Amino acid sequence: MTPVLVTGGAGYVGSHTCLRLSEAGYQPIVYDNLSNGHAEFVKWGPLEVGDIRDRARLDAVLARHRPEAVLHFAALIEVSESVKHPDRFEDNNVAGTRQLLEAARAAGVTRFVFSSTCATYGAPLRLPLTEDHPQQPLNPYGETKLAVERMLAQLERTAGMQAIILRYFNAAGADPERGIGEAHDPETHAIPLAIGAARGERGAFAIFGDDYDTRDGTALRDYVHVLDLADAHVLALRRLQDGGGGGAYNLGSGVGTTVKELVDMVRAVSGRPFPVITAPRRAGDSPALVADPAKAREHLSWRARHDLRSIVESAWRWHDRDHHPGRTAGAIVAG
Repeated sequence: MTPVLVTGGAGYVGSHTCLRLSEAGYQPIVYDNLSNGHAEFVKWGPLEVGDIRDRARLDAVLARHRPEAVLHFAALIEVSESVKHPDRFEDNNVAGTRQLLEAARAAGVTRFVFSSTCATYGAPLRLPLTEDHPQQPLNPYGETKLAVERMLAQLERTAGMQAIILRYFNAAGADPERGIGEAHDPETHAIPLAIGAARGERGAFAIFGDDYDTRDGTALRDYVHVLDLADAHVLALRRLQDGGGGGAYNLGSGVGTTVKELVDMVRAVSGRPFPVITAPRRAGDSPALVADPAKAREHLSWRARHDLRSIVESAWRWHDRDHHPGRTAGAIVAG
């Protein structure tokens, strides 16, 4: 099996991608500091515990496993936290990625798949969003992801780095049969929060802002199943291996869902009513983010296969099981 380094592979999207990599004949080597990830989600290869800001540890891991490529998920991701603590996001997401890239180059690894975000676009000038839309982030999280995109573009021009940038829209859903899903602490994402409210595990579900210029006043988002995102990473890696070149790609369904529509779907899937309150807009939130995924369809032969109902149903099954970390894990290598 071809080894690939997966930073942040014990996290949400990273763990699902490791599953798909394993199915495609790759050996995912997970590198994660476990600050947000779960060791129990590492089921398809070894876990190297380490921080992307630790150059010596990165050098040792790269020398031990000699990966063919790096898939980079490790990052702080919560928008509201980035507004409160932009320095932490700069240190981890930008400075940490710089250390990773320098270590990869020193080890002769030039293929790089980067987990980016639609948050780099900011407030949309037009919808759906294409990859050439101006990038004007509204929050420090988006700024850090854009900084890495620019770093990769520079390295592609000057150092032969081959990079594919995947701009996620709203990752959602789970693979409950394999025991992996969305398990953040604290949880800030809409679908698990709504499911928690439906299950009576949380208080009322909060809609942040009902005065946006959308069809019902609530924010518009493009939800894409986490396994569809995972498939895109495998396709991106194969493109790099086949000499297809780098580039940036939107990963979304192309279908916008308002927060109120999302609430209605969770109620329909769960069969349970739950309380909803309206709260003020959150700093750094964009009013609408919907992808045009045509470029990914053309160049990667990728499309989102799951609709919103399928996404919510998989997430509901995940939360309806004993999904807490604690099942079969891969080998842990601490150093």
